Amino acid sequence: MAQYDLIIRGGTIHDGTGAPPVIGDVAVKDGRIVAVGQVAGDAAEVIDAAGKIVTPGFVDVHTHFDGQVTWESRLSPSSGHGVTTAVMGNCGVGFAPCRPDQRDTLVKLMEGIEDIPEVVMVEGLPWNWETFPEYLDALDQRQLDIDIATQIPHSALRVYVMGERAARKEPPTAEDLAAMRRLVAEGITAGAFGVTTSRNVMHRTRAGDLAPSLYSDVDELCALAAGLNDADGGVFQIIPAPAEPAEVEFPILRQVAETSGRPVSFTLLDVPNQPGEGWRYHLKGLEQAAADGLTMRGQVAPRPVGMFFGLDLSLHHFSSHPSYKAIAHLPLAERVAIMRDPAFKAKLLAESPEDTNPTTLMLIGTFRGTYQWDDKPNYEPQRADRVDARAAAAGLSLDEYAYEALLGNEGQTVFYLPAANYTTGNLAPVREMLGSPHTVMALADGGAHYGLICDASFPTFYLQRWARDAAPDERIDLPEAIAELTSRAASLVGLSDRGRIAPGLKADLNVINLDRLELRVPTIEYDLPAGGKRMQQRADGIVATIVSGQVTYRNGQHTGALPGRLVRRGEALAA
Repeated sequence: MAQYDLIIRGGTIHDGTGAPPVIGDVAVKDGRIVAVGQVAGDAAEVIDAAGKIVTPGFVDVHTHFDGQVTWESRLSPSSGHGVTTAVMGNCGVGFAPCRPDQRDTLVKLMEGIEDIPEVVMVEGLPWNWETFPEYLDALDQRQLDIDIATQIPHSALRVYVMGERAARKEPPTAEDLAAMRRLVAEGITAGAFGVTTSRNVMHRTRAGDLAPSLYSDVDELCALAAGLNDADGGVFQIIPAPAEPAEVEFPILRQVAETSGRPVSFTLLDVPNQPGEGWRYHLKGLEQAAADGLTMRGQVAPRPVGMFFGLDLSLHHFSSHPSYKAIAHLPLAERVAIMRDPAFKAKLLAESPEDTNPTTLMLIGTFRGTYQWDDKPNYEPQRADRVDARAAAAGLSLDEYAYEALLGNEGQTVFYLPAANYTTGNLAPVREMLGSPHTVMALADGGAHYGLICDASFPTFYLQRWARDAAPDERIDLPEAIAELTSRAASLVGLSDRGRIAPGLKADLNVINLDRLELRVPTIEYDLPAGGKRMQQRADGIVATIVSGQVTYRNGQHTGALPGRLVRRGEALAA
């Protein structure tokens, strides 16, 4: 009988701590790492990792798989990029706690904020829970390709406690605040890893109604924070108001940290039109907080937070024009055929966009700043290649140019908008934010924005762009980059049993051919419930991903193994 279940032989081992790598073997038995170094003996399976790097499995602290995890076993795209643990429930949105008559409210929230079609959730969600502990019990039954961890979403909690008053501009009563505080503590005790909220006014339903968390004042945020303090556990994740000065927002974040006595994790971006360089103010605030003994981390995206536009995606330049809305339900090929009719084109170009949601109209207006992608992704484009610049160079109006460009490649052409983190036309601010000891690489948003954003590939991009391809003066040392994706992310949320390669820890691992690591252009696939569509982005160079000692992916192909499970906070701490 084989001594081990798996041995990874001869790889360059990065243990996840930031220490220099060593060449050696990793042996696995019963889902745990049992030996690291020169390992004698045999195994049921041996992976030759010579010339490749061996890393801990990546921990993604910012995902939205709350719905997908209930109807699907593979949490793609994240699981195709070396992620072995996903923390979901971010931005204050999710599906628990929820009374039966509140389900439609939470579905519409998720549809508007995270761009998941309502029909997909209506068909996919089993709703075999009401309370948050019952939601965890339901997730306990799931078998997945990666592990999942949960957080308590503020908007769902607010609706559960306040009912219809939650979506109106009514302040919570003292009894409401006490109930929210108690339910946060209950959720943490049951196994949640934190509580989350949003102050971003772009977070609305598709009809334009603000998310319930947007009606909260600081006293309500502090009630949630006090719930963490009562349970003596968990992290508080929050999206600050991007349009507000950092001088206004950071003191609120700090007050939450002081009230909770727990780590606070918040979205940190270089946002267009934000007063001053808000991200620099936040970095200085993080330094002072650390000096004062507070644990606060900024979540930083490693590239522009970008949106995609196209005829087969959620938005494009004409998606709110009345004539296009009339054909939007048709298959792509039929829409393309109709749009090639000169009479239809003339009618549509004479119209203006119409929508009840101002955020939708604002996003459509940003199409002028997009860049057309061909066969390779380009996350650092030049201004001269913008759609509006190309239109001007061709002597066409933006409408005329966009119309023909959208019909390219039989309507499958995608257009990329580098929004936040690209205000200077380069990634210098991103590199500065990533270099802070008080930030963590995050914001990949796996499981959300099916037809608008595809950032679940952040781990692959981060290694490729910053640890391999960057100029020497901006490069992040590979051991540090891997620590950022593994032990530091795990430590932020309290996942102490993973994120490092050491005997006794969970056998979540990656084998990567760093020289071949490469992202592909996202594709659109119709593989959701009710025939819903989403973007998938694949990568080359990830040789194997292992979860709990089982190989789940080989060269990007799923093996069929589903060792992933729900991780409860108490269980992770005990391990």
